[in-house]
Amino acid sequence: MSTYIKMCGLGSVLPGDPVSFDEINDYLGEFPHASQKIQKWTKRVQPIIKEMLGISHCHYAFDKETRTFFDDNLTLSVKAATKALDMAGMKAKDIELIIYGGAHSEQIPPISTRIQESLGIHRCAEFQIHSNCTSVYKAIKLADVMLRSGEYKNALVISSSIASSCFMPEFYNQEILTKDDIFLRWYLCDGAGAIVFNSQKEKDKGFFLEDTYIESSGGNKQAAMYNELPYRWNSPLENYTTGAHHIRQIYLSDMKEFALEDNGKTIFYNALGRMLEDKKIDLSKLKNFVVNMPSRFVRSFIIDECLNYGIQKEKFYSAIEDIGYAGPPAAIISVDRLIDNQVFENEDLIFSFAMEVSKFMQAGFTLRYYE
Repeated sequence: MSTYIKMCGLGSVLPGDPVSFDEINDYLGEFPHASQKIQKWTKRVQPIIKEMLGISHCHYAFDKETRTFFDDNLTLSVKAATKALDMAGMKAKDIELIIYGGAHSEQIPPISTRIQESLGIHRCAEFQIHSNCTSVYKAIKLADVMLRSGEYKNALVISSSIASSCFMPEFYNQEILTKDDIFLRWYLCDGAGAIVFNSQKEKDKGFFLEDTYIESSGGNKQAAMYNELPYRWNSPLENYTTGAHHIRQIYLSDMKEFALEDNGKTIFYNALGRMLEDKKIDLSKLKNFVVNMPSRFVRSFIIDECLNYGIQKEKFYSAIEDIGYAGPPAAIISVDRLIDNQVFENEDLIFSFAMEVSKFMQAGFTLRYYE
């Protein structure tokens, strides 16, 4: 007998009031102890990056004046989960499996158990996945596999990101700042999303998870986004002194060399092709193709490539231009906003796909609507 995985609850959270792109430097804070060269570059480059990214507003979970956080990854996760549970008409105690996907974590115990505690779930299975922007896709993949196995019936997938805490001046050893250390401060903001999945023996009205896919193409590539922390506990003072905790990314002008493969196509394009072939996905009922990439330049390049797969330009969707890019939870946030603003017909397909650049991990999933 077939098993169908229904998306019965969906919720997202964007903390605080919208901050215009032009205000990012001022909101996050300047670097008074950095070199004059870096200070001048930070101000000069913001309008250039604005044009490159095409983002009008973003959201942050801290107060600009007090420099204190009113939300963190845990509180945002619980808020998003509560929304998803309310939409599903379920109680937290009904959840048998929690899977959290986030950028990185230093906390003990894992945030998955803290979410369980905050929601008041006495006992459940739980996972925490650390895999940058593909972590939520991997969480969805794992939920799909475990629900189809029959071991669990209800799963809660959650993702959150407080990227702003890594880009405030208080985070850095400002005296040794480089351009690579702060390049990402314009790319990432804060947010959270959650989905409740339920396994069923029959389809009814709603969205059902059909296909999931993950891969890594970074085996022979240098990391394009990284920090220099060792793979062990290290002295916080040493990390600060050397700036090992700074999150760095190479420039987009250099990214082309990293992202292209031998056939002249991007890793994104080739990975998407493998998913289409492996999963035998029929695009004839494609309603929207959700591209989770923070740069308008990169999105435009990818859109032009994907025309070769028969994906029409009007099918592409991105919420990033209006609300910023929240990293891992962006996939859920985008689908949540898309469903809120579209009318769907029977068998319409939503296809979400992303390429993560630290080690070029790719992932995707499809949702199909049934009346």
